Amino acid sequence: MQNIQLYIEGQRVDMFDDETVSITDTIQNVKKIDKIFTAFSRTFSLPATKINNKIFKHYYNFDIVNGFDARIKKNSNIELDSLPFRDGKIKLEGVDLKDNKPHTYRITFFGSTVTLKDLLGDDKLQSLDLTDYDKVYSFTDVRDALTFDPTTKDVIVPLITHTKRLFYDSATHTDNGQGNLYYDTGHTQDLHGVLWSDLKYAIRVSKIVEAIATKYGLTFSDDFFNSSNEHYYNLFLWLHRKKGDVENLSGVNQSIVNGWTLGSPNATLTQMVSATTMRVTGDPTKYLAYSLTFTSTTTSNYKISLQKDGVEVYNTGTVTQGVTMNQNDFNLEQGDYTAYVESDDDISFSEVEWDILYNLGGGSSATINYPTGIYNHTSTFDFSISQQIPEMKTLDFLTGIFKTFNLTAYVERNTNDIIVKTLDDFYSDGVVYDITKYVDNSKGSVNIALPFREINFEHEDTKTFLASKHNQLFGKVWGKESYVGGEKLDGGIYNIKTPFSQLKYEHLVNVANGVNTTIQVGYFVDDNQESYFGKPLIFYPIKQTNATPISFLTTPTAHVQQTIYNIPSNSVALSASTSKKNINFYNELNEYSGGNDFTDTLFEVFYKNYITSVFNPKNRITKVSAYLPMKILLNYTLADRFIIGDHQYKINSITTNFKNGKSEIELLNDL
Repeated sequence: MQNIQLYIEGQRVDMFDDETVSITDTIQNVKKIDKIFTAFSRTFSLPATKINNKIFKHYYNFDIVNGFDARIKKNSNIELDSLPFRDGKIKLEGVDLKDNKPHTYRITFFGSTVTLKDLLGDDKLQSLDLTDYDKVYSFTDVRDALTFDPTTKDVIVPLITHTKRLFYDSATHTDNGQGNLYYDTGHTQDLHGVLWSDLKYAIRVSKIVEAIATKYGLTFSDDFFNSSNEHYYNLFLWLHRKKGDVENLSGVNQSIVNGWTLGSPNATLTQMVSATTMRVTGDPTKYLAYSLTFTSTTTSNYKISLQKDGVEVYNTGTVTQGVTMNQNDFNLEQGDYTAYVESDDDISFSEVEWDILYNLGGGSSATINYPTGIYNHTSTFDFSISQQIPEMKTLDFLTGIFKTFNLTAYVERNTNDIIVKTLDDFYSDGVVYDITKYVDNSKGSVNIALPFREINFEHEDTKTFLASKHNQLFGKVWGKESYVGGEKLDGGIYNIKTPFSQLKYEHLVNVANGVNTTIQVGYFVDDNQESYFGKPLIFYPIKQTNATPISFLTTPTAHVQQTIYNIPSNSVALSASTSKKNINFYNELNEYSGGNDFTDTLFEVFYKNYITSVFNPKNRITKVSAYLPMKILLNYTLADRFIIGDHQYKINSITTNFKNGKSEIELLNDL
């Protein structure tokens, strides 16, 4: 029996002498292949002693002001015999009363990886600070970004259209306004091609991950998230917030107010975390007075949109000259605040300033002023990435990346670092423990390991025009892998879906002579060829140089020749001799080359080893009970192997009862 100690927010709690506390560890359970797990406990009880009543602030008494908030998990850690065992969070489930007095507090413990869900909550991608990557939306800037090298630039423009279908026909010169990309120097009056406003920007996925880490104070390891990993680093997200043309959410030109000086948290529990963003972390009830003032002598019409975490909380409506908004207009709550000026005119502000008064208690208060100095709004169309990024929860985005590449995450013991690895890499780092002499041989079981007859892998949205046509023509979802192990088995069907769109791209052929061009395009419309919203689209941009000339329309009545442009792709490269990596789960015929030699699919690279071992007819789940010594309990990881007798196993799950010291272990054959 181990002596277990529990600490909540650094305070040691009293525990019942006879209370059973069981912790379960699992990181990739064969029964739930795409789930990210963390250590967790069954609900257990703590006595309502003076110490515990103080920690939980007499939670049973709901009349107490500013009492314990059971809606929020609290930092916690567990020690065994005074040695560190697990860091994580506890959740207060409730209080049991006897004779109308508190008797026990019921709590649940969760391992540290759960902090991702707690930290990110329901926040959306639009709440991230991506202002360093904002662009102007004009034909000049779009044309430049169409030529950017995606190996060195983090924001580019690909040949993906949101409404008009592109084609190439060197024999046609009279299709004005159509999507014929052929550029004919001899017929300059025939204006056709791709209009600059048919295109949208895209941002490197890794920059979104970095912004998540920055906002929430996370440190992700570089085991997978690194610039040499082409499968990940070359991936971009198309900035498609709404179907059809690009426009700001207000329908007029917007610019985000910047110019604030970065600073550390002060007594008001606010700080400028970037030149555009004020973060509020204090108790909302203690903000006595606050205002945001725009000082200007303009006579032009404009509006101010105040946003918290990317969602508008107040809009001034049309004003001229200066304007102030305060506590009568909006509630100052915890979150990140940004402000946008909306106007089609150029407007100069001599200053924009936050003024905040905070109650420190005990009759004292603190004030802070955040001025910008001169701020100019211009009538150019600012492509604000936070305004144009797809509507998606940040947690769903991260989970989608994890599902795409079969990643696993855990918090390094005694640190706050989140280690992110592929499942194969995770298992390759394990060590081996021989636990033969600790196993209770009086009982055990060997069970079937495979609960499924089929596992499907796919991206959620394949409803765009060409992908939908593929599904109809071939009776198979584009890019989808269905694994059955080559046999007809019993069991259910398990589906692994990412939350992303996947296009089927089109390598353009010259209609006039059937000759291939160097052009590949994306067509993001539905199966009726109408503008489509869809799920967020991830893809690989590939720069074509000295390429088939295309007609780029700078206006509906003027065009230029373009021989450098980014084409979209599901594969990292256009030739399998360069790279076979792609984001199909199934080895489809490559749209550009027409070959099926792009064999490094998501399934093949990231899922196959684990899935084939699960489907192996030799595989079993072996359940044993063991009394593991402290040297193993304190040091094992779920990447480790256990040896029992002549056999070696992976750990599927392990549940340890610290009252009797017994661990119930589910093991998979290490095939």
